[in-house]
Amino acid sequence: MARPTFDIKAQPGFALVALFTFAALYLPIVTLVVYAFNGSESLTAWGGFSLRWFGDAAANTAVQDAAWRSLVLALSAATLATGAATMAAIATTRTAPYRGLGAKYAFINLPLMVPEIVTAVALLIVFSRIKVWTGYSGLGYLILAHTAFCIPFAYLPIRARLEGMDSTLERAAADLYATPWNVFRRVTLPLLRPGIIAGFMLAFVISLDDVVITEFVKSGGQDTLPTYMLGQIRRTVTPEVNAIATAFLALSILLVTAFFFINRKKT
Repeated sequence: MARPTFDIKAQPGFALVALFTFAALYLPIVTLVVYAFNGSESLTAWGGFSLRWFGDAAANTAVQDAAWRSLVLALSAATLATGAATMAAIATTRTAPYRGLGAKYAFINLPLMVPEIVTAVALLIVFSRIKVWTGYSGLGYLILAHTAFCIPFAYLPIRARLEGMDSTLERAAADLYATPWNVFRRVTLPLLRPGIIAGFMLAFVISLDDVVITEFVKSGGQDTLPTYMLGQIRRTVTPEVNAIATAFLALSILLVTAFFFINRKKT
């Protein structure tokens, strides 16, 4: 007689708990999106459907500057972080186990375990001294800070992809006298591409919506969209903030959808 299997969906109250969880997660987001199309200046009083706040946000030069700066920062940090994460993932997976490998793995993922505020304060102290010594206060500090913070986010999916790959293909290429560079370029990299894309997109999104590190490291006039929105909330809250947040949400959904189709095509 077969033993009955445990099915959590058959437990009493499962549907109610699931509905409550989804409502707690998505009802605030739905409310935000709905009120982004509010024609009234109030956040709570509905004034009819309108695209007014999207137009105001698009015509706002401060929003334009912050949006452009956010994209440049996220693209630069994600590219650098993905490159570093790819090299680190290969170095920690395509090698025989040795003493200290686990410590290196923990060191790479340290930003995930350390509170973000600690990382932000540490970067503020270091970069403030460098600014005094060099006199440079450009966007490079934000790019370096975001890159350091995003490396573990890019590292995890790339490492997972490497660990799931069949290494016999790489050994077969080496047996056929392919150089290490050709093995990487013609065998490892094509198989690793979905993991690299996933790591890049994750690092891009993490950098794009970061507030804490950006707020501590940025110089005057270097607001990104998240820090601009934070500043607006501290002053006067208007549905323009809802419109910007809705655009952020749409971009995130677009990235996830694009990755889904790219990954499905690769597999």
